[in-house]
Amino acid sequence: MARRSLSDQVSGHSRNPGDAGFLRQTGITADIELIPIQKIDEAYERLLRSDVKYRFVIDMASLT
Repeated sequence: MARRSLSDQVSGHSRNPGDAGFLRQTGITADIELIPIQKIDEAYERLLRSDVKYRFVIDMASLT
């Protein structure tokens, strides 16, 4: 059985500019939990409790 590994960038950005095109072509997407900025403290507490299933993404529209 071949060994495989999967890695990610902490910043969420790829070092390879061609990755975005590949992901669009193959339909690979990320599962996220969109949160308003007002819930950032709650999200941080959940992180500390390991109660996170998806990556948090802050809804920039909630800044206004």
